[in-house]
Amino acid sequence: MSDTDQNNHAIITSSPAADIIALKEVQGSLPGVELLDWLAPGISLVELSTGWNSLASHLRLHPPVFSRHICPAQVRIPLNRLDTDLSELAQACDQLVNYLDPTRTLSVQTRIMGGDRPYGNYDVNMLLSDIFVKRGVQLDVRRPEQVVSVVLTHEVGFLGLSRSADNLSDWAGGARRFKREDDQVSRAEFKLLEALDVFGMSLPSGGNALDLGAAPGGWTRILRNHGMTVTAVDPADMDIRFTRDSDVRHIRNTAQNHLRSTSEKYDVIVNDMRMDSAYSARAIVAAGRNLAKGGWALLTLELPSGAMGYAAEDALEILRDRYEIIGARQLFHNRNEVTVAVESFGKQR
Repeated sequence: MSDTDQNNHAIITSSPAADIIALKEVQGSLPGVELLDWLAPGISLVELSTGWNSLASHLRLHPPVFSRHICPAQVRIPLNRLDTDLSELAQACDQLVNYLDPTRTLSVQTRIMGGDRPYGNYDVNMLLSDIFVKRGVQLDVRRPEQVVSVVLTHEVGFLGLSRSADNLSDWAGGARRFKREDDQVSRAEFKLLEALDVFGMSLPSGGNALDLGAAPGGWTRILRNHGMTVTAVDPADMDIRFTRDSDVRHIRNTAQNHLRSTSEKYDVIVNDMRMDSAYSARAIVAAGRNLAKGGWALLTLELPSGAMGYAAEDALEILRDRYEIIGARQLFHNRNEVTVAVESFGKQR
């Protein structure tokens, strides 16, 4: 038996290391958000005094930094018998009809936490997808306009239907996945790719790029794949393939020394240095005079584990003195980091 009409419940997902920060961030942003339970590290169930639509509208205008994904929990069902779980989930879909827009594409996204089960995410996704297809809804797994979010704990299942634009991410739990490429230099490339996707940005085809803290060259490879000429600044060695690339200039220097000595202009400036977040922010501020008209910059902020929220806000304040913030988010491929994209004041994107 399901408990329905719980449109005042939502599930917030973040990095486990930042779950308290993410919860307080949402609570501080909108009044009337009360913690009901921790479903797992980084996953909280909350009650909303103003309802899901109010929260979703607010977060579209004021995107959080540490929350990766949020979804409604409009239906709650007990999961007491493994042999009947799937049939219970199927029946619960009937309770989501009031939230369904049959003219919009849909995807089912499932997360299972705790306990051995005779079914997996794929089984639930396929079962529920078939139900909605029979209702005349078109599926789109990669870029759905609306999402059925399914979160299963050891004892309870939650289902919610919402517009994907309201969930902060098109991916279940904000877990953006990329396929590893044969010529990939490092996993750090996923951070840049995810940031471009989450912030709705695209690299220009051609132009000049500055990669601060570039070694071994993961972000340089992404920039080169878009035809950009790259100045890679790092005292450490770059991947050997870049020594044979005439469009990559490796400067063995620190970021601050290079920025003091150059007046060159760049269309894109990136910074993935593992250093104090305030220092990284100041490096990008210093690089502002090297940013070409219409250009933008992207950086990661390395955060101390005991004060991530405070350190992130301090660094963002430093950046706001020089730039407009395009986006700031602790991404799935970040660890104790926040990725930030900035542009010059008044730029039209």
